[in-house]
Amino acid sequence: MMMPMSLATEPAPGSASSSPWPLVIATWNIHGAVGADGEYAPERVARVLQEINADIVALQEVPLGGAHMANALDVLQDATGLAAASAATCMISGRSYGNAILSRYPIRSTRAIDISFGSREPRGALDADIECHASMLRIIATHLGLRPAERRAQIRKLLQVFDTEEMPVILMGDVNEWFMWGRPLRWLVSHFQAVPAPPTFPSRLPIFALDRIWIHPRHRLVSVQVHASALARLASDHLPLVAHIDG
Repeated sequence: MMMPMSLATEPAPGSASSSPWPLVIATWNIHGAVGADGEYAPERVARVLQEINADIVALQEVPLGGAHMANALDVLQDATGLAAASAATCMISGRSYGNAILSRYPIRSTRAIDISFGSREPRGALDADIECHASMLRIIATHLGLRPAERRAQIRKLLQVFDTEEMPVILMGDVNEWFMWGRPLRWLVSHFQAVPAPPTFPSRLPIFALDRIWIHPRHRLVSVQVHASALARLASDHLPLVAHIDG
């Protein structure tokens, strides 16, 4: 069962535009805010987010408090000034972890999607409606499982629940899929069309394209690149993936 979501929104900058574009979006598995040096440092994660300066960010493996550990999302929100929403997926030693979204624009509603598989580690997706310049975007931040059968079941469920005709949909997160022609990636390509997939893991010397950004309609995706600053390589075992979207 998915644990409760939390939501904290801030006012968006004023705009007379009726289009949400252009936007910079990003996804990043922050590895519990523990860096390649083994140090727990959410402030370092926050500095990387400031480097990226994205409008909307999906985060995975976010420490959400408990057992004498502060909620790292509070640190990230304070440092960036962005609205925040989160959905816990698991407890480890009394500490809560899960997915989160940071947004420059108001987060109008959120839903937690439980994609846990059997007795495997609980997994989920955070599904959010974001109002950007009077237009609505649907953002799904997720973190899939480690086994192929697990990922197949999770992608099937996500494809069933988030297909929305009335607004653009962006799916992003750590899909844990390194088989280029594995069924989960084939299904996603069939649904969204192919997208660039530069390697993001491990952060010191990336080989695997575990982190992905998908958008419908596909033609709005202008570019996808890895944010590979020295600080980003140190702050997590994944590198952030950044996309530019335009009309």
